[in-house]
Amino acid sequence: MHASGLGFTANREPWQKRPNRNLDGENAVKPEELKKLDAYLKRTLNPNIVVKARPRKDDSAEVYAGDEFLGVIYRDDEDGDLSYNFSMAILDVDL
Repeated sequence: MHASGLGFTANREPWQKRPNRNLDGENAVKPEELKKLDAYLKRTLNPNIVVKARPRKDDSAEVYAGDEFLGVIYRDDEDGDLSYNFSMAILDVDL
């Protein structure tokens, strides 16, 4: 199976992803939102941070520092108030 069968292309930016798979599309993180989140986290936390679309979910995105997975950003659009929640687990062995 080649790369296009896996749902990604070799020449894409980290914030670009497959088309939204949500039937209603209501809670899907759009490519332009991924780009904005990526820029915001680079600017405020660390320039090495990368925000990527999740392979099987489109209501959230993955956050990496280089190759290391940091956590997940969830899109919350409740009652017209759009926000993003970053969830990061810190293991005791990493401290």
